[in-house]
Amino acid sequence: MEQIVTVTANPAVDRSAVVDQVKIDVKLRMHSVQRDAGGGGINVSRAIAKLDGSSLALFVCGGVEGTILEELLAREHIDASPTRIAGAIRENLTVVEESSDKQYRFGMPGPELTADELERFESALHDAMRPGAWIVGSGSLPPRVPTDFYAKLASRAKESDCRFVVDTSGDALAEAVREGAFLIKPNLRELASLVGAQKLEDPDIRDAARKLVDGGRIANVVVSLGSAGALLVTGDGIWSFSAPTVLVSSRIGAGDSMIAGIVGALARGSTMVDAVRSGVAAGAAAVMTPGTELCRGDDARRLREEVRVTEGAL
Repeated sequence: MEQIVTVTANPAVDRSAVVDQVKIDVKLRMHSVQRDAGGGGINVSRAIAKLDGSSLALFVCGGVEGTILEELLAREHIDASPTRIAGAIRENLTVVEESSDKQYRFGMPGPELTADELERFESALHDAMRPGAWIVGSGSLPPRVPTDFYAKLASRAKESDCRFVVDTSGDALAEAVREGAFLIKPNLRELASLVGAQKLEDPDIRDAARKLVDGGRIANVVVSLGSAGALLVTGDGIWSFSAPTVLVSSRIGAGDSMIAGIVGALARGSTMVDAVRSGVAAGAAAVMTPGTELCRGDDARRLREEVRVTEGAL
């Protein structure tokens, strides 16, 4: 298996719990409390491990929450390489209201990195790059980290003969796309933003993804369509993937599991089409699990057989 390095600039300790009903000005008693290591790249590393793969997780780490994060990663036997910072990493909370099955998600902004801390983190990322490796930059950026963070990472990956995969949003994604990447995985809203559209209808989705590929800087675009599956556009063609029908428990981590399924398969030598099929299955497996839990390997392998692939159509 080829080397996979995940990058998380804004890691978190993700907590989830269930409450009977959300009420104002009432002390709410929660149960089914769960705590997991979180943040885009870290979730990708955790999901890769659940799919019987391995990766190196690079992230910033500080405060009591950082200590908890490292302990959680150690329990899952994730190969971790933290860059120490003075500030505390964030903690996120997801609350499920049992009476309505609604989910409330509270995300914190993360620590403010100093210029020196950011420089040390970027240096660690560069040192971890080996020719032929897969570099996965995923998740939001904390305060004071420039929006060109992933674009700079993409540039260094090219210089080191690595294949760069980016999964983020907003200006950080737009700047990374301008620099170039092996693969991006936008949803419909993110894809529309990248091509300057307010909204994309079915006939326009292929054209928008094709525009990014034809620009010459993005080799592969995987458009995440939620329950409708996914669309893959490359220089060689277009494929659509159906999503297996599953009982939804929580959508948290579905995108990270999808990336893990794709990159893990590619690192084992799969074709792009087969890798996206594995990714769609892993994403579907993730929504079956409660709270902040990610995909389960057995579910992903079983669901892969249910993913239908059609060439040249939505």
